Parts: sequence; structure tokens; C-alpha cells
Amino acid sequence: MSRELHIPSIPSEKESLHALGLTAICFGFFMVILDTSVVNVALPAMQHDLHGSLEGLQWVVNGYTLIFASLLLSAGTLGDRLGHKRTFLTGYVLFTGASLLCSLAPSLNILIAARVLQGVGPALLVPSSLSLITHGFQSPEKRARAVGFWAGSSGIGLAGGPIVGGLLVETLGWRSIFLLNVPFGLLALALTMRFVSETPRTTTQKRDLWGQACVIIALATLTYALIEGRSQGWISPQIVGMFLLCIGASGGFLLIETRHSTPMLPLQFFSSAAFSMPILVGCILNFGLYGILFVLSLFFQDIYHYPAALAGVALLPSTVATGSTALISGRITARLGTRRPMIAGLAASCLGTLLLLLGETGASILLLTAGEILIGLGCGMTVPAMTTAILNTVPKSQVGVASALLNASRQLGGVLGVAILGSILGSLSERSAFLAGMHIALLLVALLFLLGSVLVAIT
Repeated sequence: MSRELHIPSIPSEKESLHALGLTAICFGFFMVILDTSVVNVALPAMQHDLHGSLEGLQWVVNGYTLIFASLLLSAGTLGDRLGHKRTFLTGYVLFTGASLLCSLAPSLNILIAARVLQGVGPALLVPSSLSLITHGFQSPEKRARAVGFWAGSSGIGLAGGPIVGGLLVETLGWRSIFLLNVPFGLLALALTMRFVSETPRTTTQKRDLWGQACVIIALATLTYALIEGRSQGWISPQIVGMFLLCIGASGGFLLIETRHSTPMLPLQFFSSAAFSMPILVGCILNFGLYGILFVLSLFFQDIYHYPAALAGVALLPSTVATGSTALISGRITARLGTRRPMIAGLAASCLGTLLLLLGETGASILLLTAGEILIGLGCGMTVPAMTTAILNTVPKSQVGVASALLNASRQLGGVLGVAILGSILGSLSERSAFLAGMHIALLLVALLFLLGSVLVAIT
């Protein structure tokens, strides 16, 4: 079925997105990332209060990220169909309401369920935020700068999350980190309704419900197998069955997408290396970043025995560097293009991870701090470049799908990072086993960062 678009007149640069509208859009991405970094710091407190296991903590993080990644592609096409402002506002409402439910959870299982519901909000919110920016800025240079602010807002969320989360956990308890989202969400809703205009809408588009079902099954079974494999046995019938179901669902998804008239994942996008490479970079970047934040949060609190607030301070070098670099990286990308910032950013992240490895082995806080800073600088440099690269390779009518795919790859990387690195770690109660697992986990992340930098350089 063909897509029929109603395209209004293109706004002039004088009609560009209002500054407060851009602020509201970036605020949405800020809330999503803030929630991730805040939760990492609160994990040991949740474990103590709700009597959870390491696998349970992984599900607290990945329950949110899993549904976020699973629904992003459908959310991108939904925004194209209904209008990205409407979809963006719906995401805000769901995220804010689910945050309130998380704060009231009486058990770990209910908290995980609330986190799954909370993940629906960002799935609607994030791809629509990029589409609203693309619609609001016609000039590639101004769009690159706006994407830099958008990426910078995530860096601010990463930077503020550990220290804010640590202070809240120490003073008001872990439930307060979810209540924090409620006033932020209400403020952002008001700003968006007032200062952001609606985008063009696709009038006819067949829904790809079977494709969406296959994505959810594939990611859920893969995540379950990776998290529970260590405790149940990697060759146990249940874990092997989950891996087989994941393979079957993935194959079914590809088959459906090749035959669907309006697939939620247009496979022709991947015929261009300029599109495919940023998708891979996004997956690698979040695998390393989310995985490292998860590992370091446990390392500082369970091995170094830092209180939550001090653990938040210990994570600041990485998160502050990410935020500050992302704020200027949009301008660098506008001037130098997208390729060189991605190469340099991934290489810096690789070097930073190696310094973490040396610092963990020698218990040197100086090396750990230097490694965190380099990782933050690298990630902050890479995100605006890869995002701009994606937006510049597709027509405006498909930017919602493209931005959703980029963010889906990033969230998939985050799910895999927490699941795989968490499965490598040893028991939290055995210092030597945990440190041995952490050594292997950091080495894996460093190799992936290096692989990403080399692939971008030679492609």
C-alpha cells in the first residue's frame, strides 16, 4: 500500500522551533536518561529493601530498556501516522504516571512490572523528539546544533543522575528517585503543549502488528536467556529453548518485513553504509556505556562500600564529561562532518575503558577517574555525530522511522550490555570473583569500542 502524505508549506528559518519548544523536547530526552542513571545508583538500596538478587537488579534496569527498545520502531511509525507532537505528549503522560507506580511498588516483581510500563513512555517520546527537531529546523547546520543540544540534554541527565540519585537515596530513600519524574513530567507537558507545533501526518499506513510481536518476542527471550543463563545453566532446556525462540522470532520478523507493504523497518535503508554504520555505532556505544554504569555502580557500592551519595560522586567524571562534550559536539559535527567525530569518540572510549581496567586491577582511583572522563568525552563526541548522520540520509517523510531505528539499536545495545556484563560478573558477596568478572567485562567493552572506531574509519 502506498503512503499518502499531507505536507504543509516548509517553514522558513524565521519560523524555526521556538527556544522554549526545543527546551521542552530536550527535556523529554533528559528525563529518559536521568531515570537510567538515577536507577543505577539506587540498585543496592533496592536490593536491600526488596531482598532482590543480582538477576533481579538486572531486570529492574532491563525491564525498562527492553520494552523501550521493543516498541521504538512501531512508535516511530505511529508518530508519522498520528503526528509527532501528539505521540510525544502521550509518551510524557505514560512515563510520568508509571514513575509514580514505581515509587509505590511493594515488591521487586511489582517494581519490575512498573518499570516495563514506564519503558513505553520513552519509546513514544524519543523518536518523536528527533522528528520534531527535524521538522522545526530546515537548515542542516542549525539542525546539527539543535541535535547537539538534544544530545547534550542526555549528557546532563547522565551527569546529574548519579549525584541527585545518591543524595535522594541517602536522604529520602530509593522511592524518591521515581517521584522526581512527576513534577518534571508535568512541567515538560505544559511547555510542549504551548511551544511545539504538530508535524505532517501520514494519512494511510498499514500497521505491522505481527512484525511488532516478533520484535518483542525476540528481544524478551534473548534478554531472559542472557540474564538467567548463569543461574539456570546455559545448556538447560529452558535457556536453550529461549535462544531458539529468539532465532525463530528474528527470522519471522525479517520475513514479515520483506513482504509487508508498509513495514515498520524498511530494510532498504541498510543498503547504504552511511545509514547502517551509525546504527551499529549506536548499539556498540550503549552496550559499553550502560554496561559500564551498571558495573561501576555495583563496584563502588558493593566492593568499595561507598554510600549511595558517594557512589554518585564517583560516577560524575564520566557523566559530566559526556554532557559537556555533547553540548559542543553538535557544532563540531556541523563543521567537520559526522565521520571524524565518530572515529575519535569511539577511540577515546576504548582508551578510557582500558584505563578503567588498569584502575580496577591496581585499585587506583586516579586511573578510574581518568578512564571515566575519557569514556564520557568519547560518548559525548559520538552521539550527535551518529544522530546527525542518520537524519541526513533519509527523506523527511521517513525520519520518524529512522530515528526510532537508531534509538532502538542504542537501547538494544543497553539491554545487551547490562545482560551480558551482568552475567560475566561474579557474586556480589565474593570480592575476588566479582573483580575477575569485571576484568573480563571491561576488556570486552574496550574491544567493542575499538572495533566500532575501526569500522567507521574503513567504511
